[in-house]
Amino acid sequence: MAHTITDECLSCGACVSECPLEAISEGDGKYVIDANVCTDCDACTSVCPAEAIKA
Repeated sequence: MAHTITDECLSCGACVSECPLEAISEGDGKYVIDANVCTDCDACTSVCPAEAIKA
């Protein structure tokens, strides 16, 4: 199951460069993760200052 970004997202973009599959993109008011691309590698979760990325 792909990771998701909650409404706590600060839209800082820190997670975007950490994703090796480029599954994260800017959405409407927060970033979003493409569930069809995400492999649950956890690279994004450790860099999120708001802890808004959940497995």
